[in-house]
Amino acid sequence: MKTPSAVLQPESRFGQLWWQHVAQHPWTAAGLTLAMALVLLLLWQSAWQLSTEGISTAAGYGLLGGAAGFAGTALGALPALVLRQLPQQVEDALLGAAAGMMLAASAFSLLLPGLAAAENLVNHPMAGAGIVVLGMTLGVLLMLGLDQFTPHEHPQTGPCGPGYQRCSRVWLFVFAIALHNLPEGMAIGVAFSQGDIAVGLPLATAIALQDIPEGLAVALALRNAGFQPVLAVMVAAASGLLEPIGAVVGLGLSSGLAISYPIGLGLAAGAMLFVVSHEVIPETHRHGHQTAATLGLMVGFALMMVLDTTLG
Repeated sequence: MKTPSAVLQPESRFGQLWWQHVAQHPWTAAGLTLAMALVLLLLWQSAWQLSTEGISTAAGYGLLGGAAGFAGTALGALPALVLRQLPQQVEDALLGAAAGMMLAASAFSLLLPGLAAAENLVNHPMAGAGIVVLGMTLGVLLMLGLDQFTPHEHPQTGPCGPGYQRCSRVWLFVFAIALHNLPEGMAIGVAFSQGDIAVGLPLATAIALQDIPEGLAVALALRNAGFQPVLAVMVAAASGLLEPIGAVVGLGLSSGLAISYPIGLGLAAGAMLFVVSHEVIPETHRHGHQTAATLGLMVGFALMMVLDTTLG
């Protein structure tokens, strides 16, 4: 006769694996819980305010910015219908450029406006910086926790996260891409939340541009992992839907209390910096093309700086 544990349903087995993972990483789980609780609190107070004041034009800007990110991802994925791979050095340079744009966007379009808004709010530069740092901390805790407790797979390092054995390979790749794209969408939503085109437009433009090489890299990675061309392109393009979804979350984070705007900018910056350092840069340095990747990063950083100066 089988023991009770041997006849557990798949959902129960997944739940056991998840709770075992939580027990092994208690501090990360506590940080994720705290970050999620504060994010939900910001979303709740924003929803309450929107219910009384109505939806502003900033929401429309944010959704358009998120849609631009989705379009960039889908456009970048299309060449994978006929291409199976790019020269690795070229791919690393393109991803390096995307990393540079994300780094510059975090600095120029998120952290600097966040510091200015916080200082104007509290009339003290040190206290204002502390508010933005609080937001950055929440963003890092959020992404660290999601990375640790979401089953996903990376082309080079393989599957990870609790219960990944219970998920198909397609869903593992989808979850991995979602963890990458969500903070970009959140950043767009936060940047447009006050209806300030000078803050939102450069960031949305930069993210849409850097989503093109990212979409291609994801689609090619899926093809090399054994996916059919059409499925690889569809999965890569569908991952771009996280951009408008993230934009809605970002709008909600920063559309309520005045202090939520600099906190939201810091949170989006922290999340993007985590992704760049934890995922993108290590990937570009994995194949021995560090120089090409670094030069690409510098080009991307300079391009974003020019965009911010021109469009902002």
